[in-house]
Amino acid sequence: MVRSWYELPDYVRLRRVNGLRLSPDGSRLVAPVSELNPDATSFGTALWEIDPAGDREPRRLTRSTAGEAAPAFLPDGSVLFTSTRADPEATSNGSADARKPALWLLPAEGGEARQVADPAGGVKRFSVARGSGTVAFTAHTRPDAEDAQVDAEWRAARKDSGVTAILHESSPVRYWDHDVGPDLPRLYAATPPADAASRLGEARDLTPDAGKALIEQTGEITPGGGTVVTGWQVHAGKGVWRSEVVTVDVATGERVALATSTTFEFQHPRVSPDGRYAVMLRTFEGEYDGEPRDCTLWLADLTTGEGRDLLPGTELWPREYAWAADSAAVFFAADLGGRRPVFRVDLATSTLARVTGDDGAYSSLNPGPDAHTLYALRDAWDAAPAPVRLDGAATEGRPTFLKSPQAPLDVPGTLTEVEAAAEDGTPLRSWLVLPSGAAVDAPAPLVVWVHGGPYLSFNGWTWRWNPWLLAARGYAVLLPDPAPSTGYGQDMLRRAWGRWGSCTFGDVVAITDAAVARADIDADRTAMMGGSFGGYMANWIAGHTDRFKAIVSHASLWALDAFGSSTDAPWVWAREFGDPRSQPERYELNSPHRHVSRITTPMLVIHGDKDYRVPIGEGLRLWWDLVSHEVDAKFLYFPDESHWVLTPGNIAVWYETVFAFLDHHVLGKEWCRPELL
Repeated sequence: MVRSWYELPDYVRLRRVNGLRLSPDGSRLVAPVSELNPDATSFGTALWEIDPAGDREPRRLTRSTAGEAAPAFLPDGSVLFTSTRADPEATSNGSADARKPALWLLPAEGGEARQVADPAGGVKRFSVARGSGTVAFTAHTRPDAEDAQVDAEWRAARKDSGVTAILHESSPVRYWDHDVGPDLPRLYAATPPADAASRLGEARDLTPDAGKALIEQTGEITPGGGTVVTGWQVHAGKGVWRSEVVTVDVATGERVALATSTTFEFQHPRVSPDGRYAVMLRTFEGEYDGEPRDCTLWLADLTTGEGRDLLPGTELWPREYAWAADSAAVFFAADLGGRRPVFRVDLATSTLARVTGDDGAYSSLNPGPDAHTLYALRDAWDAAPAPVRLDGAATEGRPTFLKSPQAPLDVPGTLTEVEAAAEDGTPLRSWLVLPSGAAVDAPAPLVVWVHGGPYLSFNGWTWRWNPWLLAARGYAVLLPDPAPSTGYGQDMLRRAWGRWGSCTFGDVVAITDAAVARADIDADRTAMMGGSFGGYMANWIAGHTDRFKAIVSHASLWALDAFGSSTDAPWVWAREFGDPRSQPERYELNSPHRHVSRITTPMLVIHGDKDYRVPIGEGLRLWWDLVSHEVDAKFLYFPDESHWVLTPGNIAVWYETVFAFLDHHVLGKEWCRPELL
């Protein structure tokens, strides 16, 4: 066990296992692992090999300043990955800041990696045909470019002229933390390298007319390499987009809709090993006067196009999924009661079984070639992500832990659960992190965290908001799953559909009351924090109660009418809250800014300028409204961060500021401004 990792300098140095990829023969596991770069100002990602048997120590496969990511295997065992590292065989690489991700190959037998494809717009995503080795990838290209040369000349002309402007003629204009355009993703396919010195074959442009259809879409190529199955955005008018899944013929570029509907969205297809089917997410985004959001797995026959719900009669929300090697079953992870177990569903019978029976939250599912062994990452609130081996045929099984690049962490406290009942009788639950010293004669101050989403669950480890860093400083941390959290059935969502403020507030209060009723919690010293939707709730709580000594509001929604039109996908927001011009009722009912005159609790506002999900205008307006109402408030502003704070120095100063703010208002300590601010 690694001790004292919860001190900030040590915390940012921890290795973080970010995924897993199993070789076709099941003999190798490769993981992208991030850690602090030598300059200590950024994180870098390298590829590591993990022994599937659990005997050998992990070994690092790649090493460069630029880092490596997104590993996948060619049929011969070679590893493909993306990197912005300089190509030693190129005559000119340009500046490091300007390089786009290229595709690299690490030979199966080891040795130096070499670049095998470098489209000017960079490789965004790629998929390998497990039989033929054909590689399908998306690369950003000038929308009307006929070939790579035209695209390259256009890029050079923009650079030489100093032009960075983008002319939009349709939505969307940005996503999460980056601008959309002026180049847009297209789908390409290429044959694998012919020999040890070759690059990929000449890339064939499969979607010259894609426009914005492939933005943030994922897909896979069939085992034989003849068809790509991919998400595809369709413009539905009035700026609204909907997602369907299409097949694209690699030889001809012919595109056929595989799963499409005006009611449902279809995304993220995964092709079966036998090439007969694709499984994908089918989501219902909700109706203003109808049912809330819902999600299931959809199975489609690649030959006939016929499809069906793979999870009829269940209310599980699949988060990710993978095919068993025999194509007879699909494994998936789904939120359930504050956990994220693995399930197995049989194609022929629709029989559903829960594979894991522990408290883990599972991700990066990699079924082995024997159709029973399953590899995954497992985390929990008291355990960082680590590679494990599972028995895919088990029911309520337990994981076997593999040797990981990051040793297990010894948490400074204990983890338990708190149960309560909402005003309407709905059962509520929460994780409670208790510091080591919490006791009846030494009750711990409490910090209540509300998760983002809001259609998520507090069910596993987070590097961004890690409660153990607060526990190490003597705080207990309550991690509730109020409405509309997932993993508790659709009724939990129905309760809060279109009324986030009052319903979620009531749930948070009920769970908090249950927590402070414990003898080891100090009910007189409590604070509240939240980010994104949790930040929205922080703002709402500030305007509806003075029970907390301090409130931290990160990347928060403040004035809903303004937010709804400025977020990166306004049409999704409108499904629940309506058109603010003709349906203002829910905006007025749920907007925290309408209650600013009632706020008396000291508040710390945190926002990043590159946040396109909750634009910076929300943070600026919140800050001004607090200042103009003479609320005791501070504003921690990050000019270069997005919805999340991701660089090491800013992560440290984020925690330092939060600690200082809570210590001052909750513990009564003197305010101590972080040294670098």
